[in-house]
Amino acid sequence: MTTALQAELPTNATPKIDPLDAPSLCCPRFHPEGWDNQHLHFDNKRFVRATTKLRDHVPLDMDIVFPETFTAIMDAGALDETHPLVLSRDLSAEQGEHLFAVDAEVPDAEMVTLSGHYRTRVFDAPYEKAPVLMEGFRRELQEEGEEPEESWVFYTTCPLCAEEYGHNYMVLVDKVGNGAA
Repeated sequence: MTTALQAELPTNATPKIDPLDAPSLCCPRFHPEGWDNQHLHFDNKRFVRATTKLRDHVPLDMDIVFPETFTAIMDAGALDETHPLVLSRDLSAEQGEHLFAVDAEVPDAEMVTLSGHYRTRVFDAPYEKAPVLMEGFRRELQEEGEEPEESWVFYTTCPLCAEEYGHNYMVLVDKVGNGAA
C-alpha cells in the first residue's frame, strides 16, 4: 500500500522522536507518523560506524557493541536525542554494519558521512521479516522510477521494548538515484 509522501525535511534532518516518551526506561516509544514514505536529504551527515558479528544474520555481540558505541557518543556530547538514527545492514551472513547519527566528532571512533537522497517506509513486523520487506520496498521504489542504491534498516526499539510497547517498528531507509540517470 502506498501512502502520500511526507513534507520534505531540511537537509540532514530526520523526524523527531521524543526521548522522554520512554515508559520502558530504555528505548523511546516510536510513533511512525512523519517517518513513512519520507524523503531524507543528507549532505555529509556524520555517523559513527560500528560492526557486529553475526551467525547466519543473527547478531552475536550487539549487546556489547551498541552500549559501547552509545557511551562514546554520549561522552563526546555528540548525541542528538530528538533525532536518533541508527542505520543497520548486513554486510554478510557474518558481519553487520551500524551507522549511529551524531552531531559532532567522536574521538577514537570510525567516522563516516552519508550524502544523497533517501526514501523511507515503516513496517510493524517481526525482525525476521526485514529481508522480505526490504525487497518489496526496492521493487516499489523501482516502480516509482527510483533506483535503489543502498538499503538500511532503522530498528526503532530493542526487542524487549518492542515486546513491551506491542509494536516492532522498522524504518526501511533506501538511498535512491533517479532511474533516468
